[in-house]
Amino acid sequence: MSFTVFLGNLPTWVTADDIKQWLAAEDLVADGVKVIRNHETQESKGFAFVEAPTPDEMQAIIRRFDRAPLEDRLLRANPAQPPKGKDARGTSAPPVAANSSAAQLPQEQRPAQRRKRGGKDRDRAPRSAFATELAKVL
Repeated sequence: MSFTVFLGNLPTWVTADDIKQWLAAEDLVADGVKVIRNHETQESKGFAFVEAPTPDEMQAIIRRFDRAPLEDRLLRANPAQPPKGKDARGTSAPPVAANSSAAQLPQEQRPAQRRKRGGKDRDRAPRSAFATELAKVL
């Protein structure tokens, strides 16, 4: 089982090695650290995921780093949320059937899950770089 901590509000200069050093200085253990980077520029996006070996270690990391000051900001640390699947859109409405009256409405009046964005259906849109990186970590 995975015990992952989301570590956010990091300055862009922070590396995985920096985080590992911070953990070691506090006698905290992590199985792995992944700083999430912009796919094109490789610059840090300001957050990372830390894999803890046990739930107790995960809680210790969260207690130590949540709201810890770094430069002119406060870090955020909390349990990482699992990535949302394709079916988890935050809507409780069932999909609109092709032969329903809603499908015959002009596009701007159709339910949100049927609208097209950028000429592609949402279901067929490629994953964002964040979703891809998060899937690699978890």
